[in-house]
Amino acid sequence: MPTIDELLELTIAEKASDLHISSGHPPVLRIDGNLVPLIKKKVLEGAMTEELLTPLMTEEQKARLKAEKDVDFSYNFKDKARFRTNVFYERGTLSAAFRLIPSTIKTLKELNLPPILSKFAEATQGFVVFAGPSGQGKSTTLAALIDEINHTRRDHVITIEDPIEYVFEDDEAIIDQREVNQDTLSFAKALRATFRQDPDVIMVGEMRDAETMATAITAAETGHLVFATLHTNSASQTIHRIVDSFPPEQQSQIRSQLSASLLGVVSQRLLPRIKGGLVPACEVMITSPAIANLIRENKIHEIPLVIETSGEAGMVSLNRSLANLVQDKEISLENALSYSLNPTELRNLVR
Repeated sequence: MPTIDELLELTIAEKASDLHISSGHPPVLRIDGNLVPLIKKKVLEGAMTEELLTPLMTEEQKARLKAEKDVDFSYNFKDKARFRTNVFYERGTLSAAFRLIPSTIKTLKELNLPPILSKFAEATQGFVVFAGPSGQGKSTTLAALIDEINHTRRDHVITIEDPIEYVFEDDEAIIDQREVNQDTLSFAKALRATFRQDPDVIMVGEMRDAETMATAITAAETGHLVFATLHTNSASQTIHRIVDSFPPEQQSQIRSQLSASLLGVVSQRLLPRIKGGLVPACEVMITSPAIANLIRENKIHEIPLVIETSGEAGMVSLNRSLANLVQDKEISLENALSYSLNPTELRNLVR
């Protein structure tokens, strides 16, 4: 039977994004978006998965797993890398998913992200949301922006994460990283507490409820730069999700607050590169007077057209980003179409 150390070493060596351990299968890696079973390794049975996974957890984490049937934590592996880990029960046996968090934080340029995103790291006040499905690089983009602030500004940064992923080494900035369940009881509670902690920049790992969203918007209104993530597919869908999280009688007020405090929304996907590896495609919305007006007047469905026609202001539609990657022979047209929210328009752009 492989040891957990062997499997984590292999995950790093193969540059996999994830390692999956579950009963009835050999260990499985996700490489460039595809699942690759380690067929030379033994098929794992229930007792084996428990033997692999139990030593990784603290007594508190074991108790939480027993009570709640799943547990999130970060695991520091020999100072080589960190793994965001979720251990859970599946048909009565233990399974786990390990997400590799590299030990070095890459810059926006190294990540092939649009240079315009640096503008968000230069802001001193406002609300920026990073959107996209799970596993599409939101945390990595956020880490690049926080690290840019770390090396250029004498600010106090507070991050609220579940669990902590990238670990920052203070440079110009002071960075306090708080982990839900270990350092605080919830995102909402930790976010409320920041008002007494003198932050300049706040990073919220995930906005899970209306209370967290409302507090994040208030923090942006009261002179802080707030970064947050949301599992949505586009800028307009992100704004809809935030507004629709509140009761109807509050929605007009939230639209008004958003129109005044929202700096922008970045929605991203990671696509398989023709030459191997992954490359990001981004929709970038920067809140202009026109977009602020559409949010305030509840004409959010018109935002995609403004993004498409505002390239000179640094905005990029997802289809434009995908089309550029196809034309640069970075990704295949077939893959671009599968990730597009409007494939017909994408075909026209590529032509």
